Amino acid sequence: MKKILGISAFYHDSAAAIIEGENILAAAQEERFTRKKHTPDFPEHAVRFCLEETGFSLDDLDAVVFYDKPLLKFERLLETYYAFAPKGFSQFRTAMPVWLDEKMLIKKKIYDSLAEIESFEKKKLKLLFPEHHISHAASAFYPSPFDESAILTIDGVGEWATTTICKGSGKEIELLKEMRFPHSVGLLYSACTYYLGFRVNSGEYKLMGLAPYGNPNSEQTLTFIRKFKEHIVKIHDDGSIWLNQDYFDYATGLKMVNEKKWSDLFGFDVVEPDGDVDQIHSNFAYATQQITEEIVLKMAAEAKRLTGSEYLCMAGGVALNCVANGKLIKEGLFKEIFIQPAAGDAGGALGAAQVVNHIYFDQPRTVEPGEDKMKGSYLGPYYSEKESIHSFRKHQAEYRKVDDFEDLCGEVSEILADGSVVGWFQGKMEFGPRALGNRSILGDARNNEMQRKLNLKIKYREGFRPFAPSVLAENSKDYFDLDVPSPYMLLIAEVKESRRKELPDNYFEMNMWDRLYYERSDIQSITHLDFSARVQTVHKETNPRYHKLIETFRDKTGYGLLVNTSFNVRGEPIVCTPEDAYKCFMRTEMDYLVVDNFILKKTDQPDWENREKWMEKFKLD
Repeated sequence: MKKILGISAFYHDSAAAIIEGENILAAAQEERFTRKKHTPDFPEHAVRFCLEETGFSLDDLDAVVFYDKPLLKFERLLETYYAFAPKGFSQFRTAMPVWLDEKMLIKKKIYDSLAEIESFEKKKLKLLFPEHHISHAASAFYPSPFDESAILTIDGVGEWATTTICKGSGKEIELLKEMRFPHSVGLLYSACTYYLGFRVNSGEYKLMGLAPYGNPNSEQTLTFIRKFKEHIVKIHDDGSIWLNQDYFDYATGLKMVNEKKWSDLFGFDVVEPDGDVDQIHSNFAYATQQITEEIVLKMAAEAKRLTGSEYLCMAGGVALNCVANGKLIKEGLFKEIFIQPAAGDAGGALGAAQVVNHIYFDQPRTVEPGEDKMKGSYLGPYYSEKESIHSFRKHQAEYRKVDDFEDLCGEVSEILADGSVVGWFQGKMEFGPRALGNRSILGDARNNEMQRKLNLKIKYREGFRPFAPSVLAENSKDYFDLDVPSPYMLLIAEVKESRRKELPDNYFEMNMWDRLYYERSDIQSITHLDFSARVQTVHKETNPRYHKLIETFRDKTGYGLLVNTSFNVRGEPIVCTPEDAYKCFMRTEMDYLVVDNFILKKTDQPDWENREKWMEKFKLD
């Protein structure tokens, strides 16, 4: 079996992944180690982790693989500036030295970076470069439980491609159709993210969370949708799009949009970073989401038409749009859909390694129907009891150990049921942007104040942002209209009608904040304004400890679900180590921290002098 290290770097969400044959041994994002969110730096720490976890040296590897082709990307940059010349010449002149370094000399950068980790025989190291979107496609198809499927990849841009439709069969992936830069669903969504004052490549989740505050029936919302289609984007029947570049500045400029043209068209100025949002911005977000969903559904229908497959695999940053994914499930175009949990560029590191294994080295592929190969996405580092104790003692923390895990679950369930917030740190860190029960902050979904408390006192983020439920897989139909598993929190489903409260006739005319705090269901804290929830189904086979906790909570309260949000504050990557967890615990108004079998209570801890300094350390997203 081939030992292959995959790497993504030099744009955003750098990561490393290592495989042996079809077995995914380890994978992690660099940001978790350096504490720099979405870092583009070479993933030195992630590579070190992968090598240490497997015991491999660089000389043991059959190949090291980078997730795209830098020379093709450089070609696209040159041709784009030529096509738009003389516009953007000053930026072209300024950026050229950086491009030459990152795109033309990338082999040397990778060799030099690996040499800083350990010495190796350079002549024997095979360094390979598959294309960006084939890396995305491979990351979704090869771990999937399907022997054959359609594959849809949608993101901002790789080398030239912004969307691809492929057919996966056995170990082969065939490219059938692609859409090319500058026409891109991902860049359209990012442009709207920028226009609303959120950070590109980070704040797209905020736009998605803001959209349900929009009034779907208002004249303003309908006008926004009409103006998008008349001036910004032309949507073809096959899902391909044409973007009017008069309204954008990303091809040759320093901003996503032509701010004056957008302001003249939509009637409001670009929102300042961290600025206030109100109803007009919510209506705009709703319109953006509707346009995106229409495009994604048409692309999926085209993938179905081209392949004739009953199955679909998805990757690329737009595949993280769980609202669009939920609509796609409801359409029933495909019998089953598998979405790579690390769908963004981080997952490209894994896909690149898998491409080389199956296509370059011609290694066979096996499939277990109904079971993917992602191991629940629990592929990151874990820490021993000794390492946890060392971290606690370093900070003079008060802690105690509960030897029996069932007793621990019983105690934590009581704490949660009493309205407390718990930092839950267990086992291996998740790979991808979602916390899936090993690096999570937990609360009681029944508590009407939990959404407000988590946003304002724990996460220190915008009050409008929703929270997701973790629900026992065997109980999910008791709460949500969801007929398929959702282990990676990548699908939106509606809260069952039987759990909803009746809304007043003037609900959509109410102030957005009044709507947010109006009681909508008996699981209020995970019920968004449109009765939706981003569901994680928890499976005993992949995470028995988290499953046991929720099962115990169900036995005590009658509710087999919890609020689950990522273990971090705004602007900070998800915690990696027990020390990261303790620092985050102490910087917030979290009530308890549970690290494996250790419990720490906030009121027992020594005074924490650095409580507010996280705002200086982490750049707000």
